[in-house]
Amino acid sequence: MIVVMKKGATQQQIDHMVQRVEQLGLKSHVIYGTERTVIAAIGEKRDEHRQSLESGAGVAEVVPILAPYKVASREVKPEPTVVRAGSLVVGNCHLGMIAGPCSVESAEQTLSIARAVKMAGATALRGGAFKPRTSPYSFQGLKEDGLKILADARAETGLAVVTEVLAATEVSLVGRYADVLQIGARNMQNYRLLEAVGKEGKPVLLKRGPSATMDELLLAAEYVLNAGNPNVMLCERGIRTFETHTRFSLTLASVPYLHDRTHLPVVVDPSHGTGHANLVPRMSAAAVAAGADGLIVEVHPDPETALSDGYQSLTFEQFEALMELCRRVAEAVGKQIAPNEARLAGTA
Repeated sequence: MIVVMKKGATQQQIDHMVQRVEQLGLKSHVIYGTERTVIAAIGEKRDEHRQSLESGAGVAEVVPILAPYKVASREVKPEPTVVRAGSLVVGNCHLGMIAGPCSVESAEQTLSIARAVKMAGATALRGGAFKPRTSPYSFQGLKEDGLKILADARAETGLAVVTEVLAATEVSLVGRYADVLQIGARNMQNYRLLEAVGKEGKPVLLKRGPSATMDELLLAAEYVLNAGNPNVMLCERGIRTFETHTRFSLTLASVPYLHDRTHLPVVVDPSHGTGHANLVPRMSAAAVAAGADGLIVEVHPDPETALSDGYQSLTFEQFEALMELCRRVAEAVGKQIAPNEARLAGTA
């Protein structure tokens, strides 16, 4: 249930109600909104304590949360959440553009990509240091050496680093180097990992599993939120269907659907969602038109020689064209997107 505080409630009153909620054996989550402050009371036997909480000083009302996902629900926080991580801002009117290689292959490769996507207007660098591969014989990533390369790229370009963490035991290691911890589709329901990244405190990019429902995705996000981390971005990257013309079926209807039900920002991955580089620019534009708060796109200087996912990776020129297309769409739907730094430098 939600304890809705009156407009102008003092911090002392809010702290007192948090204490009361926890005395009743419930877990409290305080959410400071632009219009009101609410305290989500999570736990078993919530409703029997409703009248007790309603009598508290500064309380406007106590209402039940109907959605199975409590803290992620718009019932708790009607206004959209904005997630910030260094150069990356995602949510509300801010369109975050995350770009980079599927895998960190070398310092030279990663730095060249970071420079190129930064000049085109990307606001964060993606790159896999730990790679979950279907085959144990495929390239598994450079691991900590890859993380160090990503950190060097951030030091030079200023781009926030987004990289995947595969296991709860590796969260602290990846957290030392990354600005955003990515939970891949295969790990969406790895609950111990979700709890671990929640406790780490770094912003989280949570990818939808290939056969996960919307409620399952939101309940996975709830694990991170319940662990105390409010900075969660949901990522739509397509689901498995009977269709084989694309790698996955990219269901862009999930973007407005999620916006209706959660305050968390929604990022779209058109690279994995299609599996074909030639489809990525138009599906990126479609995602922005659907209301996406960000994109995560794979870019490589020579996709033919990429160690993973080269067939869905864009060249530098293709990514620059994608950015220009998305700028036009973003302007039409009221989203803010970073300028093309290369073009600005050329007109200076």
